[in-house]
Amino acid sequence: MFLEELLQSPDFGAAVGNLARAFREQWGLPEVHQLGLVVPDVENAADALIKQNIGPFFIALGTPRLWRERGQERRVRGKMALARYRGVELELLEPLEGSDFYTGSVDPEGRPVLHHIGFFVADVDAWADHLARAGYPVWVRGQLGLGPLRTDFAYMDTVGEAGVIVEFICWRIFGLRFVPPGPVLKAIGALERRLGFRLRA
Repeated sequence: MFLEELLQSPDFGAAVGNLARAFREQWGLPEVHQLGLVVPDVENAADALIKQNIGPFFIALGTPRLWRERGQERRVRGKMALARYRGVELELLEPLEGSDFYTGSVDPEGRPVLHHIGFFVADVDAWADHLARAGYPVWVRGQLGLGPLRTDFAYMDTVGEAGVIVEFICWRIFGLRFVPPGPVLKAIGALERRLGFRLRA
């Protein structure tokens, strides 16, 4: 599925709410917090979406503190971007150096492709274990960090049943859980564009 299909829906929120609805209801998942979108080039995709009045995007690049894929730790590097649109976080992701986890979702025409749906939770491992016990193993367990900011995440192998990868996400700053506010992402994104810098982890 392409992001443009959701954007063209008469009701964007309802379209997002219908993603993997049966699977989400079966396992008691919260509301969709994030759309994970794979793009060939984060910068170009962010610029294109800004022209549609989406963004600006906070863009960061670097190496995760942890990337354990199918039980094997890897050193990967990548670039991502975040913005909020109508209450939903949009995450743009380039293919990684060191893993082909996102590569298969790249559209040759450069359109953002839905790769996963993300859920903000208090305990990533508890939710991951809950689904893993039901037969949906952890595909990737990872952690990002920048100063006092830490993001834990787990991608679950749910494509067969849900039609999409499910991700559990928890952001913490100084150990306290929080959800990055849309206006903050927008302000940092605007500052990055104005100054021409990118945060590095």
